[in-house]
Amino acid sequence: MDRRHQDIVGGLFAGAVICYLFQKWIAPKTSSKSKEEKHFDEDIVEGVEGLIGNTKLVRIKSLSEATGCDILAKAEFLNPGNSPKDRVALEMIQSAQDKGELTPHQNDVVYEGTAGSTGISLAMLCCSLGYKCHIFMPSDQSKEKSDVLELLGAHVQRVPPAPIVDRNHFVNAAHDHALQHTKDNSIPGKGYFSNQFENPANWQAHYKTTGPEIWRQCGGHLDAFVAGSGTGGTMGGIAKYLKSKSPSVKICLADPPGSGLYHKVLHGVMFDLAEREGTRRRHQVDTIVEGVGINRMTRNFSIAKPHIDYAYRITDEQAVAMSRYLIVNDGLFVGSSSAINCVAAVRLAKQLGPGHRIVTLLCDPGSRHFSKLYNPEFLKKRNLDASLPASLDFVNP
Repeated sequence: MDRRHQDIVGGLFAGAVICYLFQKWIAPKTSSKSKEEKHFDEDIVEGVEGLIGNTKLVRIKSLSEATGCDILAKAEFLNPGNSPKDRVALEMIQSAQDKGELTPHQNDVVYEGTAGSTGISLAMLCCSLGYKCHIFMPSDQSKEKSDVLELLGAHVQRVPPAPIVDRNHFVNAAHDHALQHTKDNSIPGKGYFSNQFENPANWQAHYKTTGPEIWRQCGGHLDAFVAGSGTGGTMGGIAKYLKSKSPSVKICLADPPGSGLYHKVLHGVMFDLAEREGTRRRHQVDTIVEGVGINRMTRNFSIAKPHIDYAYRITDEQAVAMSRYLIVNDGLFVGSSSAINCVAAVRLAKQLGPGHRIVTLLCDPGSRHFSKLYNPEFLKKRNLDASLPASLDFVNP
């Protein structure tokens, strides 16, 4: 075979090898990539209720670096109603529907007594699910919350603060109006009192969703959970779930001035400096912290109490200082209950020592607190310093 024929045969052989390699390795990958680019799975949720939950867990850099602990926060303000109460409101409504206590698009009205956040969550979901909403709230709560409620179509009644034994207490007022609505045949639809303080759907919402999310996001590795408590549902559901996964996880309560839960956990008696168990005709001590703290045992807090290992009293001064510290050092603009959660998380970190992982909650945005927490004139009247703290020394160990 002459040289010309050898070149032709060699070229054909080389071409065959290239074709073989292309068919075996290159073409399948290109085809697979092309198919992947053309095919997308739909990822669509149903209504605003589909946006609730699966919030991010964020490492708060400034607090973590200052303490040597991993201080993580569940960003519950990223729920569509800007608080963890979205989870509770959805669970309560769905539970009532399952029991036949609510029927959508039949003029049924959801009644609730709330400091604001639960009402906002209920009003939002009532719009989406076919109900009306009637909210009773204490008149000393921030106006921003009642403004949002009214924008969401809720009927809002602000009532003077009163002890729970008084029928004019905002929770009792909601209960009585719901009952009256249902009994009065001249009023269309039924009245449903969602009863967030005693409704087991409250803690169950967090046992089903928030607790498992925290465990999964931490990869099953956490040393402690810290939060304030109002109804007791958030603390109850999350604490119960985390303890079921790892009994060694420490649960810590952050309690504001005027609340009796701190002494209830530590000493078994509902007590504050201005209040003793059984003397319920005094008003709660005034505090700028909204949404947490209470002076009675609720059904939901009774779920939480057996699981709580520590309790800290957090002052208004500490809450204000932490709110400013988080803005400047982390860009986190949060409300008062979030601030006391972070104070308690730092305090627990100092107690446990470096190397621990502590999880807390960022409950709502600071935009709901302009009239009090972020109002310089209001703070000045309370002799509260709104300046930026230079360090975390304001958190006592």
